[in-house]
Amino acid sequence: MMLSGSFYIAKDRDSRPQGDDSHFICEEKQTIGLADGVGGWSSQGVDAGLYARELMNNSLLAILTQPGRQVDPMKVLNEAFRKTKAEGSSTACIITLQEGNILHAVNMGDSGFMLIRQGAAIYKSPIQQHSFNFPYQLGNCANSNKPWQAQVIQLAVEPGDVIIAGSDGLFDNLSESQILETAAAGIEPGLHPEEVAWAVAQQAYHVSMDKEAVTPFMQASIMAGKGHIGGKRDDITVVVSRILDT
Repeated sequence: MMLSGSFYIAKDRDSRPQGDDSHFICEEKQTIGLADGVGGWSSQGVDAGLYARELMNNSLLAILTQPGRQVDPMKVLNEAFRKTKAEGSSTACIITLQEGNILHAVNMGDSGFMLIRQGAAIYKSPIQQHSFNFPYQLGNCANSNKPWQAQVIQLAVEPGDVIIAGSDGLFDNLSESQILETAAAGIEPGLHPEEVAWAVAQQAYHVSMDKEAVTPFMQASIMAGKGHIGGKRDDITVVVSRILDT
Protein backbone atom coordinates (compact mmCIF):
# COMPACT_ATOMS: atom_id res chain seq x y z
CA MET A 1 0.00 0.00 0.00
CA MET A 2 1.13 3.54 -0.78
CA LEU A 3 0.24 6.41 1.56
CA SER A 4 0.59 9.80 -0.14
CA GLY A 5 0.44 13.49 0.65
CA SER A 6 1.28 16.67 -1.25
CA PHE A 7 2.03 20.35 -1.00
CA TYR A 8 1.91 23.02 -3.71
CA ILE A 9 3.33 26.54 -3.78
CA ALA A 10 2.33 28.70 -6.75
CA LYS A 11 5.00 31.13 -7.89
CA ASP A 12 2.53 34.03 -8.00
CA ARG A 13 0.39 33.01 -5.06
CA ASP A 14 -1.48 36.31 -4.76
CA SER A 15 -2.32 37.01 -8.41
CA ARG A 16 -2.47 33.42 -9.78
CA PRO A 17 -3.03 31.00 -6.88
CA GLN A 18 -3.61 28.03 -9.23
CA GLY A 19 -0.27 28.60 -10.94
CA ASP A 20 0.85 26.40 -13.83
CA ASP A 21 1.25 23.06 -12.03
CA SER A 22 -1.43 20.46 -11.36
CA HIS A 23 -1.42 17.16 -9.49
CA PHE A 24 -3.66 14.46 -8.02
CA ILE A 25 -3.58 11.64 -5.49
CA CYS A 26 -5.91 8.68 -6.09
CA GLU A 27 -5.72 6.52 -2.98
CA GLU A 28 -8.32 4.08 -4.31
CA LYS A 29 -6.11 3.18 -7.28
CA GLN A 30 -2.79 3.76 -5.49
CA THR A 31 -1.78 6.30 -8.13
CA ILE A 32 -0.34 9.82 -8.14
CA GLY A 33 0.26 12.24 -10.97
CA LEU A 34 1.57 15.72 -11.66
CA ALA A 35 1.97 18.06 -14.60
CA ASP A 36 3.75 21.37 -15.11
CA GLY A 37 2.25 23.72 -17.67
CA VAL A 38 4.92 25.30 -19.87
CA GLY A 39 5.12 28.95 -18.84
CA GLY A 40 6.07 30.26 -22.26
CA TRP A 41 2.43 30.11 -23.31
CA SER A 42 1.62 33.07 -21.06
CA SER A 43 3.43 35.38 -23.49
CA GLN A 44 0.78 34.39 -26.08
CA GLY A 45 -2.08 35.21 -23.74
CA VAL A 46 -2.72 31.56 -22.83
CA ASP A 47 -3.15 30.41 -19.22
CA ALA A 48 -0.12 28.14 -19.01
CA GLY A 49 -1.73 26.03 -16.30
CA LEU A 50 -4.91 25.22 -18.21
CA TYR A 51 -3.47 22.34 -20.24
CA ALA A 52 -1.81 20.81 -17.16
CA ARG A 53 -5.04 20.95 -15.14
CA GLU A 54 -7.12 19.42 -17.93
CA LEU A 55 -4.50 16.71 -18.56
CA MET A 56 -4.44 15.71 -14.89
CA ASN A 57 -8.24 15.76 -14.61
CA ASN A 58 -8.49 13.50 -17.66
CA SER A 59 -5.76 11.26 -16.21
CA LEU A 60 -7.74 10.81 -13.01
CA LEU A 61 -10.90 9.99 -14.97
CA ALA A 62 -8.96 7.42 -17.01
CA ILE A 63 -7.50 5.85 -13.86
CA LEU A 64 -10.94 5.32 -12.37
CA THR A 65 -11.90 3.14 -15.37
CA GLN A 66 -8.86 0.86 -14.94
CA PRO A 67 -9.45 -2.59 -13.39
CA GLY A 68 -8.58 -3.02 -9.70
CA ARG A 69 -5.01 -2.14 -8.82
CA GLN A 70 -3.73 -2.84 -12.34
CA VAL A 71 -3.44 0.77 -13.52
CA ASP A 72 -1.38 1.12 -16.71
CA PRO A 73 0.19 4.62 -16.61
CA MET A 74 0.90 4.69 -20.36
CA LYS A 75 -2.71 3.82 -21.22
CA VAL A 76 -3.84 6.51 -18.77
CA LEU A 77 -1.51 9.11 -20.31
CA ASN A 78 -2.60 8.18 -23.84
CA GLU A 79 -6.28 8.50 -23.00
CA ALA A 80 -5.79 11.76 -21.11
CA PHE A 81 -3.72 13.18 -23.98
CA ARG A 82 -6.42 12.32 -26.53
CA LYS A 83 -9.11 14.00 -24.46
CA THR A 84 -7.19 17.16 -23.53
CA LYS A 85 -8.09 19.92 -25.96
CA ALA A 86 -6.89 23.03 -24.11
CA GLU A 87 -4.29 25.32 -25.62
CA GLY A 88 -0.82 24.99 -24.16
CA SER A 89 1.46 22.13 -23.22
CA SER A 90 2.88 20.46 -20.12
CA THR A 91 5.21 17.87 -18.70
CA ALA A 92 3.62 14.84 -17.04
CA CYS A 93 4.47 12.15 -14.51
CA ILE A 94 2.11 9.34 -13.46
CA ILE A 95 3.14 6.76 -10.85
CA THR A 96 1.15 3.75 -9.64
CA LEU A 97 1.79 0.93 -7.18
CA GLN A 98 0.69 -2.45 -8.50
CA GLU A 99 0.30 -5.75 -6.68
CA GLY A 100 3.58 -7.36 -5.80
CA ASN A 101 5.02 -3.99 -4.77
CA ILE A 102 6.00 -3.00 -8.30
CA LEU A 103 6.04 0.71 -9.07
CA HIS A 104 4.99 1.55 -12.64
CA ALA A 105 5.52 5.07 -13.98
CA VAL A 106 5.56 7.17 -17.11
CA ASN A 107 7.45 10.44 -17.18
CA MET A 108 7.53 13.14 -19.83
CA GLY A 109 9.84 16.13 -19.54
CA ASP A 110 11.56 17.60 -16.49
CA SER A 111 9.10 16.72 -13.78
CA GLY A 112 9.95 13.41 -12.15
CA PHE A 113 10.59 11.47 -8.97
CA MET A 114 13.15 9.97 -6.61
CA LEU A 115 12.97 6.64 -4.79
CA ILE A 116 14.50 6.69 -1.30
CA ARG A 117 15.42 3.57 0.66
CA GLN A 118 16.97 3.69 4.13
CA GLY A 119 17.95 7.33 3.69
CA ALA A 120 19.61 6.94 0.29
CA ALA A 121 18.34 7.78 -3.18
CA ILE A 122 18.41 4.54 -5.17
CA TYR A 123 16.71 5.96 -8.28
CA LYS A 124 16.01 9.33 -9.88
CA SER A 125 14.08 9.64 -13.12
CA PRO A 126 16.19 11.26 -15.86
CA ILE A 127 15.20 14.57 -17.45
CA GLN A 128 13.88 14.60 -21.01
CA GLN A 129 14.67 17.86 -22.76
CA HIS A 130 15.34 19.08 -26.28
CA SER A 131 17.83 21.65 -24.98
CA PHE A 132 18.45 23.65 -21.82
CA ASN A 133 15.15 24.67 -20.18
CA PHE A 134 13.18 23.22 -23.12
CA PRO A 135 11.63 20.01 -21.79
CA TYR A 136 9.70 17.38 -23.67
CA GLN A 137 6.03 18.36 -23.39
CA LEU A 138 2.62 17.09 -24.35
CA GLY A 139 0.32 19.44 -26.25
CA ASN A 140 -1.86 19.92 -29.27
CA CYS A 141 0.70 21.71 -31.44
CA ALA A 142 2.27 19.86 -34.35
CA ASN A 143 5.74 20.02 -32.76
CA SER A 144 4.63 18.83 -29.31
CA ASN A 145 5.77 15.47 -28.02
CA LYS A 146 3.50 12.44 -27.91
CA PRO A 147 2.87 10.01 -25.03
CA TRP A 148 4.83 7.19 -26.69
CA GLN A 149 7.98 9.32 -26.24
CA ALA A 150 7.62 9.30 -22.45
CA GLN A 151 9.93 7.19 -20.32
CA VAL A 152 8.36 3.96 -19.05
CA ILE A 153 9.72 2.98 -15.64
CA GLN A 154 9.26 -0.12 -13.46
CA LEU A 155 10.84 -0.46 -10.03
CA ALA A 156 10.51 -3.00 -7.23
CA VAL A 157 9.79 -1.27 -3.93
CA GLU A 158 9.83 -2.37 -0.30
CA PRO A 159 7.92 -1.33 2.83
CA GLY A 160 9.57 1.81 4.20
CA ASP A 161 10.57 3.13 0.78
CA VAL A 162 9.64 6.75 0.05
CA ILE A 163 8.86 8.31 -3.32
CA ILE A 164 9.33 12.05 -3.76
CA ALA A 165 7.76 13.32 -6.96
CA GLY A 166 7.87 16.92 -8.07
CA SER A 167 7.77 19.49 -10.81
CA ASP A 168 10.96 21.20 -11.95
CA GLY A 169 10.32 23.90 -9.35
CA LEU A 170 11.58 21.29 -6.88
CA PHE A 171 14.42 19.69 -8.83
CA ASP A 172 15.75 22.96 -10.31
CA ASN A 173 16.19 24.46 -6.84
CA LEU A 174 17.21 21.55 -4.60
CA SER A 175 19.96 19.03 -5.24
CA GLU A 176 19.42 15.35 -4.56
CA SER A 177 21.34 15.63 -1.28
CA GLN A 178 19.31 18.66 -0.16
CA ILE A 179 16.05 16.84 -0.86
CA LEU A 180 17.28 13.79 1.06
CA GLU A 181 18.37 15.89 4.04
CA THR A 182 15.12 17.86 4.21
CA ALA A 183 12.91 14.81 3.73
CA ALA A 184 14.82 12.73 6.29
CA ALA A 185 13.78 15.13 9.07
CA GLY A 186 10.18 14.02 8.48
CA ILE A 187 10.67 10.46 7.26
CA GLU A 188 12.74 9.24 10.22
CA PRO A 189 10.18 10.19 12.92
CA GLY A 190 7.37 8.80 10.75
CA LEU A 191 5.55 12.03 9.90
CA HIS A 192 2.65 11.86 7.43
CA PRO A 193 3.76 12.24 3.79
CA GLU A 194 1.89 15.56 3.54
CA GLU A 195 4.08 17.00 6.32
CA VAL A 196 7.21 15.77 4.53
CA ALA A 197 5.96 17.29 1.27
CA TRP A 198 5.35 20.60 3.06
CA ALA A 199 8.91 20.70 4.44
CA VAL A 200 10.50 19.86 1.08
CA ALA A 201 8.35 22.37 -0.81
CA GLN A 202 9.09 25.13 1.70
CA GLN A 203 12.83 24.49 1.43
CA ALA A 204 12.63 24.60 -2.38
CA TYR A 205 10.65 27.85 -2.17
CA HIS A 206 13.20 29.52 0.12
CA VAL A 207 16.03 28.54 -2.21
CA SER A 208 14.06 29.72 -5.26
CA MET A 209 13.90 33.21 -3.73
CA ASP A 210 17.62 33.30 -2.87
CA LYS A 211 19.48 35.27 -5.53
CA GLU A 212 22.83 33.90 -4.35
CA ALA A 213 21.93 30.23 -3.96
CA VAL A 214 23.89 27.60 -5.88
CA THR A 215 21.20 25.47 -7.50
CA PRO A 216 20.97 22.63 -10.04
CA PHE A 217 19.32 25.09 -12.46
CA MET A 218 22.16 27.57 -12.08
CA GLN A 219 24.74 24.85 -12.69
CA ALA A 220 22.89 23.60 -15.78
CA SER A 221 22.60 27.19 -17.00
CA ILE A 222 26.35 27.70 -16.76
CA MET A 223 27.00 24.43 -18.61
CA ALA A 224 24.64 25.59 -21.37
CA GLY A 225 26.44 28.93 -21.68
CA LYS A 226 23.64 30.90 -20.07
CA GLY A 227 23.95 33.33 -17.20
CA HIS A 228 21.33 32.43 -14.61
CA ILE A 229 22.49 33.03 -11.05
CA GLY A 230 20.76 31.93 -7.84
CA GLY A 231 17.41 30.25 -7.27
CA LYS A 232 14.75 29.84 -9.94
CA ARG A 233 11.33 31.27 -9.14
CA ASP A 234 8.77 28.72 -10.23
CA ASP A 235 5.65 26.84 -9.17
CA ILE A 236 6.65 24.04 -6.80
CA THR A 237 4.74 20.76 -6.53
CA VAL A 238 5.88 18.02 -4.16
CA VAL A 239 4.08 14.67 -3.76
CA VAL A 240 5.46 12.24 -1.18
CA SER A 241 4.43 8.58 -0.95
CA ARG A 242 5.48 6.01 1.63
CA ILE A 243 5.29 2.28 0.92
CA LEU A 244 3.57 0.52 3.80
CA ASP A 245 3.36 -3.11 4.88
CA THR A 246 0.36 -4.74 3.22
